[in-house]
Amino acid sequence: MNTSTSALDMGVAKSEADAVYRKVGLRLIPLLFICYIAAYLDRVNVGFAKLQMQSALQFSDSIYGLGAGIFFIGYFIFEIPSNVVLHKAGARRWIARIMISWGLLSAASMFVWSPMSFYVIRFLLGAAEAGFFPGIILYLTYWYPAERRGRATSLFMTAVAFAGIIGGPLSGWILKSMNGTNGWAGWQWLFLLEGLPSIALGFVVLFYLEDRVRDAKWLTPAERDLIARDIAAEESTKAEGGVFDALFNPKVWLLALVYFCFVSGLYGISFWLPTIIKSIGVADPLDVGLLSAIPWSFGVVAMYLTARSADRHQERRWHAALAAITGAAGLVLSVSFHANPVVAMVGLTIATMGIMTTLPVFWGLPTALLGGTAAAAGIAFINSFGNLSGFSAPFLIGVIKDITHSTDAGLHLLAALLVLGAMLVLGVRTGRR
Repeated sequence: MNTSTSALDMGVAKSEADAVYRKVGLRLIPLLFICYIAAYLDRVNVGFAKLQMQSALQFSDSIYGLGAGIFFIGYFIFEIPSNVVLHKAGARRWIARIMISWGLLSAASMFVWSPMSFYVIRFLLGAAEAGFFPGIILYLTYWYPAERRGRATSLFMTAVAFAGIIGGPLSGWILKSMNGTNGWAGWQWLFLLEGLPSIALGFVVLFYLEDRVRDAKWLTPAERDLIARDIAAEESTKAEGGVFDALFNPKVWLLALVYFCFVSGLYGISFWLPTIIKSIGVADPLDVGLLSAIPWSFGVVAMYLTARSADRHQERRWHAALAAITGAAGLVLSVSFHANPVVAMVGLTIATMGIMTTLPVFWGLPTALLGGTAAAAGIAFINSFGNLSGFSAPFLIGVIKDITHSTDAGLHLLAALLVLGAMLVLGVRTGRR
Protein backbone atom coordinates (compact mmCIF):
# COMPACT_ATOMS: atom_id res chain seq x y z
CA MET A 1 0.00 0.00 0.00
CA ASN A 2 2.78 2.37 0.95
CA THR A 3 4.62 1.43 -2.24
CA SER A 4 1.56 2.20 -4.35
CA THR A 5 1.05 5.53 -2.59
CA SER A 6 4.72 6.42 -3.09
CA ALA A 7 4.56 5.56 -6.80
CA LEU A 8 1.39 7.62 -7.14
CA ASP A 9 3.02 10.59 -5.42
CA MET A 10 6.04 10.29 -7.70
CA GLY A 11 3.77 10.21 -10.74
CA VAL A 12 1.94 13.33 -9.59
CA ALA A 13 5.24 15.11 -8.88
CA LYS A 14 6.59 14.22 -12.33
CA SER A 15 3.38 15.43 -13.96
CA GLU A 16 3.63 18.73 -12.11
CA ALA A 17 7.29 19.12 -13.07
CA ASP A 18 6.48 18.34 -16.71
CA ALA A 19 3.86 21.10 -16.68
CA VAL A 20 6.36 23.61 -15.22
CA TYR A 21 9.07 22.85 -17.79
CA ARG A 22 6.49 22.92 -20.58
CA LYS A 23 5.60 26.42 -19.41
CA VAL A 24 9.28 27.41 -19.43
CA GLY A 25 9.72 25.97 -22.91
CA LEU A 26 6.73 27.83 -24.34
CA ARG A 27 8.06 31.07 -22.87
CA LEU A 28 11.74 30.82 -23.85
CA ILE A 29 12.31 28.47 -26.77
CA PRO A 30 10.23 30.20 -29.50
CA LEU A 31 12.10 33.51 -29.10
CA LEU A 32 15.53 31.87 -28.80
CA PHE A 33 14.69 29.73 -31.83
CA ILE A 34 13.76 32.78 -33.96
CA CYS A 35 16.88 34.64 -32.80
CA TYR A 36 19.12 31.74 -33.80
CA ILE A 37 17.48 31.56 -37.24
CA ALA A 38 18.38 35.23 -37.71
CA ALA A 39 21.90 34.68 -36.38
CA TYR A 40 22.66 31.67 -38.50
CA LEU A 41 21.13 33.22 -41.61
CA ASP A 42 23.32 36.31 -41.22
CA ARG A 43 26.35 34.08 -40.75
CA VAL A 44 25.92 31.84 -43.82
CA ASN A 45 23.85 33.87 -46.31
CA VAL A 46 27.18 34.73 -47.90
CA GLY A 47 26.89 31.24 -49.47
CA PHE A 48 23.93 32.48 -51.52
CA ALA A 49 25.37 35.97 -52.05
CA LYS A 50 28.34 34.20 -53.66
CA LEU A 51 26.16 33.12 -56.60
CA GLN A 52 26.14 36.77 -57.81
CA MET A 53 28.72 38.51 -55.66
CA GLN A 54 31.67 36.41 -56.81
CA SER A 55 31.38 37.33 -60.49
CA ALA A 56 30.34 40.93 -59.79
CA LEU A 57 33.43 41.59 -57.63
CA GLN A 58 35.76 39.18 -59.46
CA PHE A 59 36.47 37.05 -56.37
CA SER A 60 38.20 33.67 -56.79
CA ASP A 61 36.98 30.65 -54.80
CA SER A 62 39.99 31.09 -52.51
CA ILE A 63 39.07 34.72 -51.78
CA TYR A 64 35.47 33.70 -51.11
CA GLY A 65 36.53 30.79 -48.89
CA LEU A 66 38.91 33.01 -46.88
CA GLY A 67 36.30 35.75 -46.50
CA ALA A 68 33.57 33.30 -45.49
CA GLY A 69 35.89 31.70 -42.97
CA ILE A 70 37.59 34.78 -41.49
CA PHE A 71 34.32 35.43 -39.65
CA PHE A 72 35.44 32.72 -37.23
CA ILE A 73 38.75 34.39 -36.39
CA GLY A 74 36.88 37.34 -34.87
CA TYR A 75 34.44 34.88 -33.35
CA PHE A 76 37.28 32.89 -31.75
CA ILE A 77 39.09 35.91 -30.27
CA PHE A 78 36.04 37.40 -28.55
CA GLU A 79 34.04 34.27 -27.68
CA ILE A 80 35.31 33.54 -24.15
CA PRO A 81 35.31 37.17 -22.92
CA SER A 82 31.80 37.61 -24.32
CA ASN A 83 30.42 34.53 -22.56
CA VAL A 84 32.03 35.43 -19.24
CA VAL A 85 30.47 38.91 -19.48
CA LEU A 86 27.09 37.30 -20.19
CA HIS A 87 27.42 35.09 -17.09
CA LYS A 88 28.39 38.05 -14.89
CA ALA A 89 26.20 40.82 -16.33
CA GLY A 90 23.12 38.86 -17.36
CA ALA A 91 21.87 37.30 -20.57
CA ARG A 92 19.12 39.77 -21.44
CA ARG A 93 21.20 42.90 -22.08
CA TRP A 94 24.20 41.06 -23.49
CA ILE A 95 22.28 38.94 -26.00
CA ALA A 96 20.40 42.07 -27.11
CA ARG A 97 23.73 43.88 -27.63
CA ILE A 98 25.08 40.99 -29.67
CA MET A 99 22.04 40.82 -31.94
CA ILE A 100 21.80 44.55 -32.64
CA SER A 101 25.51 44.90 -33.45
CA TRP A 102 25.65 41.86 -35.71
CA GLY A 103 22.45 42.91 -37.52
CA LEU A 104 23.97 46.30 -38.32
CA LEU A 105 27.20 44.74 -39.57
CA SER A 106 25.40 42.07 -41.60
CA ALA A 107 23.37 44.74 -43.38
CA ALA A 108 26.57 46.75 -43.95
CA SER A 109 27.99 43.79 -45.91
CA MET A 110 26.05 45.13 -48.90
CA PHE A 111 28.75 47.79 -49.30
CA VAL A 112 31.64 45.34 -49.82
CA TRP A 113 33.68 46.34 -52.89
CA SER A 114 37.06 44.56 -52.61
CA PRO A 115 38.65 41.45 -51.06
CA MET A 116 40.00 43.50 -48.13
CA SER A 117 36.63 45.11 -47.38
CA PHE A 118 35.09 41.62 -47.54
CA TYR A 119 37.64 40.28 -45.04
CA VAL A 120 37.18 43.23 -42.66
CA ILE A 121 33.39 43.12 -42.55
CA ARG A 122 33.38 39.34 -42.06
CA PHE A 123 35.92 39.62 -39.19
CA LEU A 124 33.86 42.34 -37.49
CA LEU A 125 30.66 40.31 -37.96
CA GLY A 126 32.32 37.37 -36.18
CA ALA A 127 33.50 39.61 -33.34
CA ALA A 128 29.99 41.04 -32.95
CA GLU A 129 28.28 37.65 -32.88
CA ALA A 130 30.80 36.07 -30.49
CA GLY A 131 29.07 34.75 -27.40
CA PHE A 132 25.57 34.32 -28.81
CA PHE A 133 25.43 30.55 -29.29
CA PRO A 134 27.45 29.50 -26.20
CA GLY A 135 25.56 32.17 -24.28
CA ILE A 136 22.25 30.49 -25.13
CA ILE A 137 23.67 27.04 -24.29
CA LEU A 138 24.78 28.44 -20.91
CA TYR A 139 21.45 30.24 -20.47
CA LEU A 140 19.55 26.96 -20.89
CA THR A 141 21.53 25.45 -17.99
CA TYR A 142 19.95 28.12 -15.75
CA TRP A 143 16.46 26.83 -16.61
CA TYR A 144 16.73 23.08 -17.35
CA PRO A 145 18.42 20.17 -15.52
CA ALA A 146 20.43 17.74 -17.65
CA GLU A 147 17.67 15.16 -18.10
CA ARG A 148 15.44 17.80 -19.72
CA ARG A 149 18.02 19.97 -21.44
CA GLY A 150 18.70 17.75 -24.46
CA ARG A 151 15.27 18.22 -25.99
CA ALA A 152 15.26 21.94 -25.18
CA THR A 153 18.68 22.31 -26.82
CA SER A 154 17.59 20.34 -29.88
CA LEU A 155 14.47 22.49 -30.30
CA PHE A 156 16.65 25.60 -30.10
CA MET A 157 19.23 24.19 -32.49
CA THR A 158 16.72 23.08 -35.12
CA ALA A 159 16.86 26.79 -35.95
CA VAL A 160 20.00 25.98 -37.96
CA ALA A 161 18.00 23.62 -40.14
CA PHE A 162 15.05 26.01 -40.34
CA ALA A 163 17.47 28.75 -41.38
CA GLY A 164 18.32 26.48 -44.30
CA ILE A 165 14.66 25.66 -45.01
CA ILE A 166 13.54 29.30 -44.87
CA GLY A 167 16.77 30.98 -45.89
CA GLY A 168 17.35 28.96 -49.05
CA PRO A 169 14.12 29.85 -50.85
CA LEU A 170 14.11 33.39 -49.36
CA SER A 171 17.69 34.08 -50.43
CA GLY A 172 17.06 32.65 -53.88
CA TRP A 173 13.94 34.83 -54.25
CA ILE A 174 15.79 37.98 -53.17
CA LEU A 175 18.66 37.31 -55.57
CA LYS A 176 16.27 36.78 -58.47
CA SER A 177 13.51 39.32 -57.77
CA MET A 178 15.37 42.24 -56.20
CA ASN A 179 18.35 42.30 -58.57
CA GLY A 180 18.60 45.81 -60.03
CA THR A 181 15.97 47.39 -57.75
CA ASN A 182 17.06 50.88 -56.71
CA GLY A 183 20.28 50.28 -58.62
CA TRP A 184 21.45 47.61 -56.16
CA ALA A 185 22.40 44.05 -57.02
CA GLY A 186 20.45 41.10 -55.64
CA TRP A 187 23.30 40.12 -53.32
CA GLN A 188 23.28 43.62 -51.79
CA TRP A 189 19.54 43.39 -51.10
CA LEU A 190 20.18 39.94 -49.61
CA PHE A 191 22.52 41.30 -46.93
CA LEU A 192 20.27 44.28 -46.17
CA LEU A 193 16.93 42.47 -45.93
CA GLU A 194 18.31 39.55 -43.91
CA GLY A 195 20.22 41.82 -41.49
CA LEU A 196 17.31 44.03 -40.41
CA PRO A 197 15.34 41.31 -38.52
CA SER A 198 18.31 40.71 -36.19
CA ILE A 199 18.26 44.35 -35.11
CA ALA A 200 14.53 44.22 -34.37
CA LEU A 201 14.87 40.94 -32.45
CA GLY A 202 17.62 42.46 -30.31
CA PHE A 203 15.13 44.97 -28.92
CA VAL A 204 12.57 42.19 -28.37
CA VAL A 205 15.12 40.24 -26.30
CA LEU A 206 15.88 43.34 -24.22
CA PHE A 207 12.27 43.67 -23.09
CA TYR A 208 11.21 39.99 -23.01
CA LEU A 209 13.89 37.72 -21.53
CA GLU A 210 14.72 37.32 -17.83
CA ASP A 211 18.26 36.71 -16.67
CA ARG A 212 17.46 33.97 -14.13
CA VAL A 213 14.60 31.85 -12.83
CA ARG A 214 14.23 34.12 -9.77
CA ASP A 215 13.37 37.03 -12.10
CA ALA A 216 10.54 35.18 -13.88
CA LYS A 217 7.33 36.83 -12.66
CA TRP A 218 5.35 34.59 -15.04
CA LEU A 219 6.22 31.60 -12.80
CA THR A 220 4.59 31.08 -9.42
CA PRO A 221 6.85 30.94 -6.32
CA ALA A 222 6.31 27.17 -6.14
CA GLU A 223 7.31 26.77 -9.80
CA ARG A 224 10.45 28.85 -9.32
CA ASP A 225 11.37 26.77 -6.26
CA LEU A 226 10.92 23.51 -8.20
CA ILE A 227 13.27 24.61 -10.95
CA ALA A 228 15.77 26.03 -8.46
CA ARG A 229 15.89 22.70 -6.58
CA ASP A 230 16.44 20.74 -9.80
CA ILE A 231 19.21 23.06 -10.96
CA ALA A 232 20.90 23.08 -7.53
CA ALA A 233 20.87 19.26 -7.40
CA GLU A 234 22.61 19.09 -10.77
CA GLU A 235 25.11 21.86 -10.03
CA SER A 236 26.33 19.92 -6.99
CA THR A 237 27.68 17.21 -9.33
CA LYS A 238 29.63 19.58 -11.59
CA ALA A 239 33.19 20.87 -11.50
CA GLU A 240 33.12 24.45 -10.24
CA GLY A 241 35.95 26.86 -10.87
CA GLY A 242 37.13 29.87 -12.82
CA VAL A 243 38.16 30.56 -16.38
CA PHE A 244 41.57 28.92 -16.15
CA ASP A 245 40.20 25.80 -14.46
CA ALA A 246 38.15 25.21 -17.60
CA LEU A 247 40.91 26.09 -20.07
CA PHE A 248 43.41 23.69 -18.47
CA ASN A 249 40.94 20.81 -18.17
CA PRO A 250 41.96 17.97 -20.57
CA LYS A 251 38.32 16.93 -20.99
CA VAL A 252 37.49 20.43 -22.26
CA TRP A 253 40.24 20.17 -24.87
CA LEU A 254 39.03 16.74 -25.98
CA LEU A 255 35.48 18.06 -26.30
CA ALA A 256 36.77 21.07 -28.27
CA LEU A 257 38.54 18.77 -30.73
CA VAL A 258 35.42 16.63 -31.12
CA TYR A 259 33.34 19.72 -31.78
CA PHE A 260 35.88 20.98 -34.33
CA CYS A 261 35.39 17.78 -36.33
CA PHE A 262 31.59 17.91 -36.12
CA VAL A 263 31.30 21.59 -37.03
CA SER A 264 33.61 21.13 -40.02
CA GLY A 265 30.84 19.10 -41.60
CA LEU A 266 28.19 21.67 -40.68
CA TYR A 267 29.97 24.62 -42.27
CA GLY A 268 31.08 22.61 -45.26
CA ILE A 269 27.38 21.99 -45.96
CA SER A 270 26.23 25.50 -44.99
CA PHE A 271 28.69 27.51 -47.08
CA TRP A 272 28.94 25.21 -50.10
CA LEU A 273 25.50 23.57 -50.43
CA PRO A 274 24.23 26.18 -52.94
CA THR A 275 27.40 25.79 -55.03
CA ILE A 276 27.20 21.98 -54.89
CA ILE A 277 23.54 22.02 -56.00
CA LYS A 278 24.42 24.42 -58.83
CA SER A 279 27.27 22.13 -59.90
CA ILE A 280 24.89 19.18 -60.43
CA GLY A 281 23.03 21.16 -63.09
CA VAL A 282 20.61 23.53 -61.31
CA ALA A 283 21.07 27.07 -62.68
CA ASP A 284 18.15 29.21 -61.45
CA PRO A 285 18.87 30.83 -58.03
CA LEU A 286 15.30 30.24 -56.83
CA ASP A 287 15.52 26.54 -57.77
CA VAL A 288 18.84 26.28 -55.92
CA GLY A 289 17.17 27.81 -52.86
CA LEU A 290 14.17 25.48 -53.00
CA LEU A 291 16.30 22.36 -53.42
CA SER A 292 18.63 23.41 -50.59
CA ALA A 293 15.63 23.34 -48.23
CA ILE A 294 15.22 19.56 -48.70
CA PRO A 295 18.30 18.39 -46.71
CA TRP A 296 17.59 20.86 -43.89
CA SER A 297 13.96 19.68 -43.62
CA PHE A 298 15.02 16.09 -43.00
CA GLY A 299 17.70 17.36 -40.64
CA VAL A 300 15.06 18.90 -38.34
CA VAL A 301 13.31 15.56 -37.88
CA ALA A 302 16.56 13.66 -37.31
CA MET A 303 17.78 16.19 -34.72
CA TYR A 304 14.67 16.07 -32.59
CA LEU A 305 14.21 12.28 -32.64
CA THR A 306 17.84 11.57 -31.80
CA ALA A 307 17.97 14.16 -28.99
CA ARG A 308 14.78 12.67 -27.56
CA SER A 309 16.34 9.21 -27.64
CA ALA A 310 19.55 10.52 -26.00
CA ASP A 311 17.52 12.13 -23.19
CA ARG A 312 15.43 9.02 -22.65
CA HIS A 313 18.45 6.72 -22.42
CA GLN A 314 20.72 9.34 -20.77
CA GLU A 315 23.40 8.42 -23.30
CA ARG A 316 25.23 10.94 -25.54
CA ARG A 317 28.48 9.48 -26.83
CA TRP A 318 27.15 6.67 -29.04
CA HIS A 319 24.29 8.81 -30.31
CA ALA A 320 26.79 11.48 -31.41
CA ALA A 321 29.26 8.97 -32.88
CA LEU A 322 26.67 7.14 -35.00
CA ALA A 323 25.24 10.44 -36.24
CA ALA A 324 28.72 11.62 -37.31
CA ILE A 325 29.39 8.38 -39.20
CA THR A 326 26.01 8.73 -40.93
CA GLY A 327 26.95 12.26 -41.98
CA ALA A 328 30.27 11.07 -43.37
CA ALA A 329 28.57 8.28 -45.35
CA GLY A 330 26.14 10.81 -46.85
CA LEU A 331 28.99 13.07 -47.99
CA VAL A 332 30.80 10.17 -49.63
CA LEU A 333 27.57 9.09 -51.36
CA SER A 334 26.97 12.59 -52.74
CA VAL A 335 30.50 12.70 -54.15
CA SER A 336 30.42 9.19 -55.60
CA PHE A 337 27.21 9.89 -57.53
CA HIS A 338 27.55 13.60 -58.34
CA ALA A 339 26.73 12.82 -61.99
CA ASN A 340 23.29 11.65 -60.86
CA PRO A 341 21.47 14.69 -59.34
CA VAL A 342 18.83 12.58 -57.55
CA VAL A 343 21.32 10.28 -55.81
CA ALA A 344 23.61 13.23 -55.05
CA MET A 345 20.72 15.06 -53.34
CA VAL A 346 19.90 11.91 -51.35
CA GLY A 347 23.52 11.79 -50.22
CA LEU A 348 23.52 15.47 -49.22
CA THR A 349 20.26 14.93 -47.33
CA ILE A 350 21.69 11.96 -45.40
CA ALA A 351 24.83 13.98 -44.70
CA THR A 352 22.82 16.94 -43.38
CA MET A 353 20.70 14.67 -41.17
CA GLY A 354 23.79 13.09 -39.60
CA ILE A 355 25.76 16.31 -39.21
CA MET A 356 22.84 18.26 -37.72
CA THR A 357 22.07 15.45 -35.26
CA THR A 358 25.58 15.49 -33.75
CA LEU A 359 25.19 19.03 -32.42
CA PRO A 360 22.41 18.99 -29.77
CA VAL A 361 23.53 15.55 -28.60
CA PHE A 362 27.11 16.77 -28.25
CA TRP A 363 26.16 19.73 -26.05
CA GLY A 364 24.77 17.37 -23.42
CA LEU A 365 28.39 16.40 -22.65
CA PRO A 366 30.09 19.70 -21.64
CA THR A 367 26.99 21.03 -19.86
CA ALA A 368 27.02 17.92 -17.66
CA LEU A 369 30.70 18.47 -16.83
CA LEU A 370 31.07 22.16 -15.93
CA GLY A 371 29.35 24.65 -13.63
CA GLY A 372 29.56 28.35 -12.72
CA THR A 373 32.20 30.54 -14.37
CA ALA A 374 33.99 27.37 -15.52
CA ALA A 375 30.87 26.52 -17.54
CA ALA A 376 30.78 29.99 -19.12
CA ALA A 377 34.45 29.81 -20.10
CA GLY A 378 34.50 26.11 -21.01
CA ILE A 379 31.40 26.20 -23.20
CA ALA A 380 32.70 29.34 -24.93
CA PHE A 381 36.13 27.78 -25.51
CA ILE A 382 34.69 24.55 -26.90
CA ASN A 383 32.37 26.49 -29.20
CA SER A 384 35.01 28.97 -30.36
CA PHE A 385 37.64 26.29 -30.97
CA GLY A 386 35.12 24.13 -32.79
CA ASN A 387 34.01 27.08 -34.89
CA LEU A 388 37.56 27.63 -36.11
CA SER A 389 36.55 24.86 -38.48
CA GLY A 390 34.18 27.45 -39.92
CA PHE A 391 37.35 29.22 -41.03
CA SER A 392 39.35 26.21 -42.14
CA ALA A 393 36.62 24.14 -43.84
CA PRO A 394 35.31 26.79 -46.30
CA PHE A 395 38.83 28.04 -47.01
CA LEU A 396 40.25 24.56 -47.68
CA ILE A 397 37.29 23.60 -49.87
CA GLY A 398 37.78 26.85 -51.80
CA VAL A 399 41.51 26.17 -52.33
CA ILE A 400 40.83 22.56 -53.33
CA LYS A 401 38.12 23.70 -55.77
CA ASP A 402 40.48 26.26 -57.34
CA ILE A 403 43.10 23.54 -57.83
CA THR A 404 40.91 20.60 -58.88
CA HIS A 405 37.86 22.51 -60.24
CA SER A 406 35.69 20.22 -58.10
CA THR A 407 34.39 20.11 -54.51
CA ASP A 408 34.75 16.29 -54.35
CA ALA A 409 38.11 16.13 -52.55
CA GLY A 410 36.98 18.80 -50.09
CA LEU A 411 33.86 16.80 -49.17
CA HIS A 412 35.99 13.68 -48.69
CA LEU A 413 38.11 15.69 -46.22
CA LEU A 414 34.97 16.69 -44.29
CA ALA A 415 33.84 13.05 -44.19
CA ALA A 416 37.21 12.01 -42.74
CA LEU A 417 36.93 14.68 -40.02
CA LEU A 418 33.44 13.45 -39.08
CA VAL A 419 34.76 9.90 -38.68
CA LEU A 420 37.63 11.19 -36.54
CA GLY A 421 35.13 13.09 -34.37
CA ALA A 422 33.05 9.91 -33.98
CA MET A 423 36.07 8.00 -32.68
CA LEU A 424 37.15 10.79 -30.31
CA VAL A 425 33.70 11.35 -28.78
CA LEU A 426 33.62 7.74 -27.59
CA GLY A 427 36.57 8.60 -25.34
CA VAL A 428 34.72 11.41 -23.52
CA ARG A 429 33.81 10.77 -19.88
CA THR A 430 31.81 13.37 -17.95
CA GLY A 431 31.25 11.49 -14.71
CA ARG A 432 27.52 11.20 -15.48
CA ARG A 433 25.80 8.41 -17.34
